[in-house]
Amino acid sequence: MARSPGLGRGLSALISDPKSPSEGMLSSSYLELPLDAISVNPYQPRDKFDQASLNLLTESVREVGVLQPVLVRPSTDGKYELIAGERRCRAARHAGLDRIPAIVRTAADAEALEQALLENLHREDLNAIEEASACQQLMEEFGFTQEAVAKRLGRSRSAVANSVRLLQLPDEVKEMVVAGALSAGHARALLGVTNEKRLVALAKKAVSNELTVRMVEEAVRQIAAADKRPKQPDKKPVSADRGAAVLELEGLLSDHLDTKVDVTLGKNQGKLVIQFADLDDLERIYRVMLQT
Repeated sequence: MARSPGLGRGLSALISDPKSPSEGMLSSSYLELPLDAISVNPYQPRDKFDQASLNLLTESVREVGVLQPVLVRPSTDGKYELIAGERRCRAARHAGLDRIPAIVRTAADAEALEQALLENLHREDLNAIEEASACQQLMEEFGFTQEAVAKRLGRSRSAVANSVRLLQLPDEVKEMVVAGALSAGHARALLGVTNEKRLVALAKKAVSNELTVRMVEEAVRQIAAADKRPKQPDKKPVSADRGAAVLELEGLLSDHLDTKVDVTLGKNQGKLVIQFADLDDLERIYRVMLQT
């Protein structure tokens, strides 16, 4: 099994001065470690592993062994904590191995997270939410600035800022990104919708209708324009009781139609204004009203 050129560069960047097994544990050392002696890295940014890809790696390990050593650091219980290489550890276990080649290196928590993040970026891209969570963790738990994270990853500060903003999305939408149903570009566009229910509805529509990022951006612009339209003032002041009833009805209609609804009471008549983002949204509202 040929090694990817990116793998070698990634490992050499992490290990500055590896030693041979005979030289003992200095700054880095190479060992064959029992898999049971290696615990999972608590700072691992990847939450999900593609099963098909893991199965292929398992078959390769079963045939030729683990060609690229994992990266670990000593832990307080006399065992080792994984810094990078969780996919290889999982594949080795599935292949029936009980030991795995490893580079042992002392690393602080921040460095361990950074190395795990870089390892995944070199080997198999994290999804946008996992990457955003790792960047946020570097900043919140270890005091990194956006500039420092950007420098480590070779990206601009604005790219890191936009990545971290994805964590503001509702959990349901973040799951769509993790599952690969929505791209990072779709997710960034959706951040322009301030109403959570409408944001989730547009995300679902983007998935079901296979909308492009540009189409989602246009829908977001239309929603924002509709929200900025001034509300028509009441033609006649209403009592507190009637005002509360109107507000309640507005809320019920807004929830039922999943859009902004304005109810205005006049002297002899009232007005009901239902906002929609585009023709598709208007058709959706029409179908909801027909079902009712």
